[in-house]
Amino acid sequence: MTLDAVQPRNPLSESARRAGWVGSNVLLNKLPPDARLYVIEDRQIKTKRRVRKEWKKFEFMRRKRLETKGWLNDVLTCVRELGKKEFTLKEMYGFEGRLQELHPDNRFVKDKIRQQMQVLRNEGIVEFVRRGEYRLKI
Repeated sequence: MTLDAVQPRNPLSESARRAGWVGSNVLLNKLPPDARLYVIEDRQIKTKRRVRKEWKKFEFMRRKRLETKGWLNDVLTCVRELGKKEFTLKEMYGFEGRLQELHPDNRFVKDKIRQQMQVLRNEGIVEFVRRGEYRLKI
């Protein structure tokens, strides 16, 4: 989960027992599809084993810094939007403008896309097919 999925609430009033405390809401529509874990799908309850297996696919994200999580989520969301199992780096570069808007401080977006694709490859989310070509594994 990244910060854009968290909406701060108003602080509690001065008369409240926990005056000044600020809670938050999780904006489910801001979570990337791969951050959603379904226990019931198509009216069927998934087995514990299957749910845990799906959870473990992205457990590596717990070790990542917040900034890295944001980039990984954004790049993986772009991969998912392509809507196909096999895709090219050139197709990913088509998201350069959107990723630049999401990360305005980064002046080397294409380099970052390549870097995040390597991370996704190393974590078993995508596989390298040949130069500039990838296959989604999950």
